[in-house]
Amino acid sequence: MCLAIPAKVAALEEGNLATVDILGVTREISVDLTPQAQVGDYVLVHAGFAIEVVDEQFALETIELVKQFPELADLEEAPEPVSA
Repeated sequence: MCLAIPAKVAALEEGNLATVDILGVTREISVDLTPQAQVGDYVLVHAGFAIEVVDEQFALETIELVKQFPELADLEEAPEPVSA
């Protein structure tokens, strides 16, 4: 099963790339599918792509659910969510 995980956009880069924070881990992803994404927004990330911009409340609620079932996100220990 594949999940889309909420991530907070930390920086926008050239070439439609963004640096995001996913459960305390920094990753580079593509924002080709979400060109409206801005620094500080939460996006759902799947297979290295931001597939949707979501509101903060939804993102934080989803992160809490993922933390309850870390095996779903292949996490050994789920960190605290990123605050806005």
